[in-house]
Amino acid sequence: MRRPYPLAPDRRPDRSVPRANERQRVPTPLIRRRIPSGRGAMEQPNVTGDDEFPLTLAFWGALVLTGVATGLLGDAMMAILFNLEHLAFGFRSGSFQAAVARDSPLHRVAPLMVAGLIGGPAWYLLRRFTKGERSEIDDAIWSGDGKLSFRRSLGSSVISEFVIGLGASIGREAAPKLLGGASASVLAGWAALRPAQRRLLVACGGGAGLAAVYNVPLGGALFAAEILVGSVALPVVLPALACSFIATATAWFYLPEHATYVNVPAYHFNAQLMVWALLIGPIAGLLAVGYIRIVAWVSHHRITGRPALFAPFVAFTILGLIGIAYPQLFGNGKDMAHEAFLGIGSIGLFLALAALKPLVTSLCLGSGASGGLFTPVMSTGAVLGAGLGLAWSQLWPGAPAGAYALVGASAMIGAGMQAPLAALALMLELTHGGFSIMVPMVAATAVATWVTRHIDGYSIYTGRLAAERQEPVALRPHPEHEPNAA
Repeated sequence: MRRPYPLAPDRRPDRSVPRANERQRVPTPLIRRRIPSGRGAMEQPNVTGDDEFPLTLAFWGALVLTGVATGLLGDAMMAILFNLEHLAFGFRSGSFQAAVARDSPLHRVAPLMVAGLIGGPAWYLLRRFTKGERSEIDDAIWSGDGKLSFRRSLGSSVISEFVIGLGASIGREAAPKLLGGASASVLAGWAALRPAQRRLLVACGGGAGLAAVYNVPLGGALFAAEILVGSVALPVVLPALACSFIATATAWFYLPEHATYVNVPAYHFNAQLMVWALLIGPIAGLLAVGYIRIVAWVSHHRITGRPALFAPFVAFTILGLIGIAYPQLFGNGKDMAHEAFLGIGSIGLFLALAALKPLVTSLCLGSGASGGLFTPVMSTGAVLGAGLGLAWSQLWPGAPAGAYALVGASAMIGAGMQAPLAALALMLELTHGGFSIMVPMVAATAVATWVTRHIDGYSIYTGRLAAERQEPVALRPHPEHEPNAA
């Protein structure tokens, strides 16, 4: 058999030169020569070049400072919240809900009335004197250049934590999320970053704010990547993780290092829970659509102008009156979810809270109050899951109510955020439990998110976006009607 001739030196394939149809590595790696196969590293889809978001030394320096600033600002916001809870309801540790329940009916309503009397005028004046300044982090990243007004963001955040500390039914995470983004915006300006770099930095700061106050570095990073940027490519995930862990570690200066929801049992997988997860998925998806649509309606029609001076007082007073019978509705819903995770409650109570929490939260938002939706939506899913799970147990017993609550919370927040990966990571980090029932949690979350996506497609974040300003367009006549038309 004839031996083939070896390739001439000038005909050997050069494995250090990319093929014509390949993407280029940015930044250029230190090792320039390829592996023996000659295949490129960027054939793995998530290992993209960072030419859209150049991860320069200036960017990394700004990112580190953003993480530190976000952690400290998160501490400051939580200090305001905790001290007001102590001042208004005598709460220092344990269950905020229990502290509220110990008070007389008048004492429950009075702090909320004060929150409305101060919060309404404060928001009105802030919006009037900072008119035109941007303080919506989602909008700034998705349809803007990432610039945020730090003074308006700080003012809105302080007012938000003030009214939540006095019992308003909105989420506490909006303030640290916004301040993380606002600090990133300022640092991006100092570092003279490009608009794309600024948007990425602001997203990392926003996710880090969530991570810092809830002690969820992985969930915060996925929140930034999956929701705020919309990509889990390496050039996005890497800075998001770095910013979240820096902010979380910095926040330990004041905030505890343990899980937000403590003592949640390690629930075990069983067939009853698995079958129920497949049934609750579509229900959670449908209810998430309704929740999002309500939020979108009240956000668009929220009270503005001079009536906004008094609207929070009316809304918060109504919440206080309802809270005489249901103290679980006070605050962002953390303790409501915690009791569901522990399985404390009845079918009637859980289902009543699942119906009331979205209504009172929407009432607060419609009055002009600013706040988050993560915990209110998640806690709604928790009590819904616990209530329907206990009902399911009447037909097929065997799984505890707390396991159903974890599955329901994951499904509701995954569908509501349209971000199943972030939802699952957040639930695991918030409770330090759920690993043994991960399969039912994934199943319910995937189905719920799919249902919401195909029925409507909005999320609790896109639903709150303000209407776009429509520029007047001059109408031109059809060519057939123009004077010189053939």
